[in-house]
Amino acid sequence: MKRRAQQTPLLPREHDQPTRCTLCEREVMQTTRHHLIPRSEGGLEVVDLCVPCHKTLHSFFSNRTLLDELHTVDALRQEPEIVRYLSWIRKQPDRVIRVARRKDKR
Repeated sequence: MKRRAQQTPLLPREHDQPTRCTLCEREVMQTTRHHLIPRSEGGLEVVDLCVPCHKTLHSFFSNRTLLDELHTVDALRQEPEIVRYLSWIRKQPDRVIRVARRKDKR
């Protein structure tokens, strides 16, 4: 029987040294892996995001929108809703930030 390839864990990863979130570019001690193309669609490329950025992306957008329109970091940074979010999050220290679910997810 063929063994499945080891998958990268999606759970938050603690780092010894601060690392940079790919989206907001803040230095944080904990990141998660975000698939630029959703795993359900066969996406393999991942980037490290801080927990608030990762939760915000999945709160704002459906996997279909992420696949069709927002499958690069540059596309995410140019999205008007994310531009507003990034201007706010970049001022925040590395702490737990609660992200509310949106009902009007696109």
